[in-house]
Amino acid sequence: MRINKYIAQSGFCSRRKADEYILEKRVKVNGKIVDMLGFEVRVKDKVTIDDKLIRAEKLEYYKFYKPTGYITTKSDEKGRKTIYDLIPDELKHLNPVGRLDKDSSGLIILTNDGNLAFELTHPSIKAAKTYIVKVKGKLKKSELQQLNDGIEIEKDKIAYCDWAILEENKEETTFEIVLYQGLNRQIRKMFEFLGYNVVSLKRIRHANIELTGLKKGQIKPIKPRQIKELKKYLEKLRQN
Repeated sequence: MRINKYIAQSGFCSRRKADEYILEKRVKVNGKIVDMLGFEVRVKDKVTIDDKLIRAEKLEYYKFYKPTGYITTKSDEKGRKTIYDLIPDELKHLNPVGRLDKDSSGLIILTNDGNLAFELTHPSIKAAKTYIVKVKGKLKKSELQQLNDGIEIEKDKIAYCDWAILEENKEETTFEIVLYQGLNRQIRKMFEFLGYNVVSLKRIRHANIELTGLKKGQIKPIKPRQIKELKKYLEKLRQN
């Protein structure tokens, strides 16, 4: 197995990050510094990064329905509730792919596959994330166009999205929003810029993985067939 794949399979980091560590001469195999990116690792080899032992693990993939009121982190200095308060002990070694803020709910993929997590969140790959978003009020046509064209939510950070209106009245509008970026609180900041408050925000899909079949706080393994389809989807995006 190529050493960058071995490191990614350990959950330590992505393949690209592993390549960086190799170039920085921080990776050793059997005590010797690795000096080539395509180095092949055998089953009995001892791999370390900064002298920390790395072991390839069985790759695991789960989907989790995050309720509102929880933050997406393993621990919190302020004592706030985290998603790991709801996740079984035997799965707490898994890492979330991306985040949802405390007031948002919906799908979070959990895995120890560092390479897959990297590709699902890297801005150059643009894996789609789909949300159901309810806002107070009814947007004007010019404001809807701004969502497509882009809004500067922070200095030099332009946020954009695809959208479709699902329901609309004078008091509220419900959208399906698709993001290809991963900016912090992106949807909320876009609507706040336009003068609208987000009432609720739920992620229902990340790439081809859907929230369907989960109850709030529930976690389930993702089927191997879906992971195979996901990797094909990401490969196509890389080629574009």
